[in-house]
Amino acid sequence: MKSFDALNAEIMACEACPRLRAYCRQIAAEKRKAFADWSYWGKPVPNFGDPQARLLIVGLAPAAHGANRTGRMFTGDRSGEWLYRALHKAGFANQPTSIDARDDLELLDCAITAVVHCAPPDNRPTTDEIATCQRWLDASLKLVPSTVYLALGHIAWQGFLREAKRRAWLPSRPAKFGHGAEQPLTDGRFLLGSYHPSQQNTFTGRLTETMFDSVFRRARQLLS
Repeated sequence: MKSFDALNAEIMACEACPRLRAYCRQIAAEKRKAFADWSYWGKPVPNFGDPQARLLIVGLAPAAHGANRTGRMFTGDRSGEWLYRALHKAGFANQPTSIDARDDLELLDCAITAVVHCAPPDNRPTTDEIATCQRWLDASLKLVPSTVYLALGHIAWQGFLREAKRRAWLPSRPAKFGHGAEQPLTDGRFLLGSYHPSQQNTFTGRLTETMFDSVFRRARQLLS
């Protein structure tokens, strides 16, 4: 079996989706004014965290001026501020903030992957792009020995369920996605669902800190 680093190297070298690769390079060249002095990552963003994690978080895709800039999942944007604060509070991260890939952040018994590893225009990957990137989710599930999975958003939930069905992990009809949704899987595994910590959800109050924290408390309960 390939190592965590070897898988990440393959992800970073991927050129399978021309539209996404062109968009990431364009954003990296044009930049946002606030980040004009940054050298944008502009490549597929690799998995991040503990290779032996029991909790695996599945996100949607890198943000154009977040992970596409920093090169690390959920780093440098508002979604990441919410995620790493919650992870730290639940004991899954050594610090509550994530500014860049050199800020000494470490995940503890936790890793992060995504349904799509390149930033998509308008945060909306196409069905074909999701299907093309599914091989990296497949490889991540094979490599990281997690027993609890957390899908951030409906697209991540559906992406994980496709893999779960293919692996015969679903003992019954799958639950519908919703915040706090739970899907028991075979061999003691569990899938949890949460609204994505995007500004669309957090600014409107659809997702509150209390709601988000409760999902990580549940993950902790399942792991213990």
